[in-house]
Amino acid sequence: MESFVSAWQHLPSHISPSLFSIGSFQLRYYSLMYLVAFAVVYFLFSYRIKRKEISITTEFLQDYMVWAMVGLIVGARLGYALFYNFSYFSVHPLEIILPFDFSDGFRFVGLSGMSYHGGFIGVALVTVYVCHKHKIILWQFGDWLCAAVPLGYMFGRLGNFINGELWGRLTTVPWGMYFPLDPTRSLRHPSQLYEALFEGLFLFCVLWPIRKKNPFDGFTVGLYIFGYGLVRFFIEFYREPDAHLGFVLGFNTMGQVLCILMMLAGIAIIMWRRQVSTARK
Repeated sequence: MESFVSAWQHLPSHISPSLFSIGSFQLRYYSLMYLVAFAVVYFLFSYRIKRKEISITTEFLQDYMVWAMVGLIVGARLGYALFYNFSYFSVHPLEIILPFDFSDGFRFVGLSGMSYHGGFIGVALVTVYVCHKHKIILWQFGDWLCAAVPLGYMFGRLGNFINGELWGRLTTVPWGMYFPLDPTRSLRHPSQLYEALFEGLFLFCVLWPIRKKNPFDGFTVGLYIFGYGLVRFFIEFYREPDAHLGFVLGFNTMGQVLCILMMLAGIAIIMWRRQVSTARK
């Protein structure tokens, strides 16, 4: 049993975050997980299209997925710069979009730092634009999207785990792990796996069955926003805050502050959309 626990705790040190490298360029599994996440959402949508559960075409879906990828990446990057490291990026704005380091020659370093909340806003804005362009009912499409997104998001968090980043706080629990990039070499909560399980798989199991009995347009959207905010709020107690940011507003992390806003927004959307639905009957 002790050997199994030890193997589990040191598992991250046996995982290479790179699929392959050419010079200073590396293709990381984390990047591939983004593609896997979008593929999962795409196939869930395709499944519903084939079963005639939703009234969109695969052509529209393909167009939307391209826009959603752009919205996610741009929003996540800008969100990180704004919410988590504004003081640095306000002085080095080009580093928000340039994945290169010029301080010691020319090196490809990638884009370090992405924010879920920024990515969420980016996808939301893209969704409003695409639905308006194609005359798709926004709240109905939002419900379809939010029923599928959590399962795709699970792979994003698995990507964080493989990348050896966003580890949790210090712990003594036997399922804790040692992460190679942690300078303290301490046993920590594998908070990336907690997030993959609860923000991803758990929320998917809650929202996916609702797709056939959604009480009104916008309900699943509101429930997803509230549910994600609630789950993430509690998981943040096990996740190590960003070193350069620490805690804000007392014992809360920036993630928790943003999740409180999400929960309030989710409740407001459900109440508003329910009122609109009732008024139309």
